Amino acid sequence: MKKLMLVAGVGGHLTQLLQLESMFKKYDYVLVTEKTDVSVSLKNKYKVRYLNHISRNQKLLFPFVIIGNCFKSLFYIIKYNPDVIISTGPNTAAAICCLGKMSGKKVIFIESYAKRETPSITGKWLYRLHGYSTFVVQWESMLKYYPKAEYWGGVY
Repeated sequence: MKKLMLVAGVGGHLTQLLQLESMFKKYDYVLVTEKTDVSVSLKNKYKVRYLNHISRNQKLLFPFVIIGNCFKSLFYIIKYNPDVIISTGPNTAAAICCLGKMSGKKVIFIESYAKRETPSITGKWLYRLHGYSTFVVQWESMLKYYPKAEYWGGVY
């Protein structure tokens, strides 16, 4: 059975990823998200692991938390050895995507549904670094920013 790693930050990114529940529940999966007061309840319904939550506004701590999350991400990739990593972003998911791609994993990055006219920071970063196997946009208008992306329509 294929093993999936589903990665998203909290909020809308996680909400979009959970829209794929009917698909991912058919596989051996692990959900990786940021640990917040809201996300801790996910462990009652899903197989979930956590990264540290940090806001870009916390400029002093941000680099240290991101570096720590990179090590946690590598640990999760080694421990769970997924065949496919699916992510909707944002920043906390970027490390797993890049590390997974460097490890030979198939990485599917789904640009946010909210991004209809401008690309996300994480999307631009991953696209430039080729930190994906398949890059998906949910709006056809986004193909002008990501010409090698695939338009699959909305996740919702």
